[in-house]
Amino acid sequence: MRTRKYAAIAFAVLVVGAVGVGTEMSYAGQNKQQAAPNPDCSLIVPPKPLTATGLATPYQLVATNRRQGACHEANSAQAAFVQASVVDPATGRVTVYNPLVIDQGTRPAVAPVVPALPKNAVVGIWFGFNGANLTLNDDRGSLQAGACVNGQGNSIFTQFAYCNAPAFFSTANAAIKAGKLKVPPLGKGRDGNPCPTTRDFTVIDQDQSDNVTSEYLIRGRSVAQDTAAARAKLPNATVQTNGSDNLLLVQFVDQALGCTPFEAPDLADNGTPTTSLALDELQAAADQGAPVAVVPPNDPMTQVNGHGNTPKLNLYRQGVDMPTIKHAGGLAAPYCQSMVDLAPKRLQQDRRFTQRVGSPDPAAANNLFTFLAQRLSASFTNLGCDQLVKGGNPVKLKTRNGVAVDATFAAAPGGSGRGSSPAPTVSASKY
Repeated sequence: MRTRKYAAIAFAVLVVGAVGVGTEMSYAGQNKQQAAPNPDCSLIVPPKPLTATGLATPYQLVATNRRQGACHEANSAQAAFVQASVVDPATGRVTVYNPLVIDQGTRPAVAPVVPALPKNAVVGIWFGFNGANLTLNDDRGSLQAGACVNGQGNSIFTQFAYCNAPAFFSTANAAIKAGKLKVPPLGKGRDGNPCPTTRDFTVIDQDQSDNVTSEYLIRGRSVAQDTAAARAKLPNATVQTNGSDNLLLVQFVDQALGCTPFEAPDLADNGTPTTSLALDELQAAADQGAPVAVVPPNDPMTQVNGHGNTPKLNLYRQGVDMPTIKHAGGLAAPYCQSMVDLAPKRLQQDRRFTQRVGSPDPAAANNLFTFLAQRLSASFTNLGCDQLVKGGNPVKLKTRNGVAVDATFAAAPGGSGRGSSPAPTVSASKY
């Protein structure tokens, strides 16, 4: 297993009331020199993005509106991320490649690796962003060539986008059906329950299945792919990560519960096993038990002007291998109810494991348990669940200087409900 993929890293956290309600915003501890960085950036998609040359051509980060300030990939609050997964239709083999993002007008710290793609390879590309709104910009027909989807019309998904994702999943699912592609079973966690997926109501948030697991090396304002060769050339570089649901699952929750994520060879790093959004969704589609969490109409990323929009919801679902629907009516309340019914119970059951794992964001919570609790609380609010289900927010947080240090639940196992004495906490581990 790729051990460096499970090191302690800075993460992002849901911020209630932030710009673009429901977005995942990086805390700016690393960016004190720029207290309010421009939250809206654009990525110039290189020509022929689905080819080996296109994958190895860096995406360029620019400000969507220059009057709001510049955008810099080295700034963790503005960093954009690109991740590709590749399926060979002949063999069913899946691989991963993380294209590089650089500031417009700069050069990579280390030249990207040109991937060796199989004949007739089907490439899917997904995007993540640590700011508020990421827009894809065309370069000589690149958006059409890549079958890229940024949202519905002028209403973007905010932090998420994809290129050619439906074709990738169609090919991968055909390979699964033919027995060519084997999706590893989930297995059981240390708590005796099935390991969670991106479609498990015990780990999803207000905008599930968004962002990616890509990492980049940062030295000054220069950026490189995070590979063994690049790390040898840039020994003092820092690692830039995308605050994503997928990263939270594969690097933190899986670690706490003793679970193993679905991995595939990294085409930029000599075949070293790595994770990807696409692999997470394939495993979730194959093994997630009922009830299955699929992107709901009250997900802020799928709405238009704050209102549910079925065409936009379906475009999002197509990008993460979920079924489309004719009507979205009546889906929001059951989604909220499943969160309330399932998440608090497992969070409480697993706290003996999660409170011993470091917090993805120490500015938000002091360990993984409290991070997940405050994330659930924020998701309940941002999804408007208080208007859809009875009983109110199921999470009661205890904070100190704005940091969540403990949590209790309205209907936790063993009678440990709202108002009960909080259990002792454990300091976040260093790892």
